[in-house]
Amino acid sequence: MENSSDFEKNTPIVPIVVIVGPTSIGKSKVAMDIAQLFNGAIVNADSRQVYKYMDIGTAKPSKADMEIVDHYLFDVVDPNEEYNVARFLADARQSIITIDESGQLPLITGGTGQYIFGLIDGYRTPAVPPNPSFRADMIKKAEEEGSMALWKELNLSDPVSASKIDYRNIRRVIRALEVSNEIGKPFSETRQRESTSYDEIVIGLYMDREHLYSRIDARIDAMIVHGWPEEVRKLLDMGFTEDLSSMSSLGYREIASYIKGQDALESVVSKIKSLTHRFARQQYTWLRPKSRNINWVDVSDVHFMSDIKFKIERHLSKFDLAV
Repeated sequence: MENSSDFEKNTPIVPIVVIVGPTSIGKSKVAMDIAQLFNGAIVNADSRQVYKYMDIGTAKPSKADMEIVDHYLFDVVDPNEEYNVARFLADARQSIITIDESGQLPLITGGTGQYIFGLIDGYRTPAVPPNPSFRADMIKKAEEEGSMALWKELNLSDPVSASKIDYRNIRRVIRALEVSNEIGKPFSETRQRESTSYDEIVIGLYMDREHLYSRIDARIDAMIVHGWPEEVRKLLDMGFTEDLSSMSSLGYREIASYIKGQDALESVVSKIKSLTHRFARQQYTWLRPKSRNINWVDVSDVHFMSDIKFKIERHLSKFDLAV
């Protein structure tokens, strides 16, 4: 078996561009522009855009964009299938190999930081399949005792994982407990780091928070107009229920409550906007400690794309790939 030094000597280094930032800031548009400037192909790193039939509410790229630039890891699984970090890492690594062998530049973008930094940091995670019985027991416990009870259980057995997971994120708490239960050791001890064959530049997009909130609200209003409620209605008619992991995507369960006549559309939209504002704050909080690795760019600056182009050209110059 190769050790890490053998890996570094024998494996060709692949340059990649990574684009991060909060929801609604324009990552997809920036990725499209970069792809066309540098002969790139886009790899999705958003845990919700992997699901089929969930296009409007997850803000997937348009069919027109997908015809102009090659896109990978969109519409990978049905909404009732499981998709996790381990599967993403395997799929993304294979996608990068395919893109690189085709002579294109891999561009990784999406809102799931766990996916992105797991990839560039070289994490290997066990591919533990879901255990429906275990999950049902944990969900029942959360319903009866509250989500904090689950988190406390995780904290007792694996304080390292518990310190990194919000107690309100029941899905992630249950997954950590599930993996630990399956392999017999703390979830935090299952993640191993290895050397990677990537030389990445990470571009972080930011703007004034109030301006971002306005963008979020405008995008949600546009999603409603463009048929988000009809998309959710179709999913429900196809038999995809609100308890699925895929339906925990921002807004889907809220719109389902409107479809079922439980809430008015106006109150649902207001709630989705509020939840999305909070999610954007959480994304910034998660990214900030990694700021030493991120080249931050203010997208409010009229010349921000020139700044991004310059940074990428400088990064690629050592590979003779810059335009």
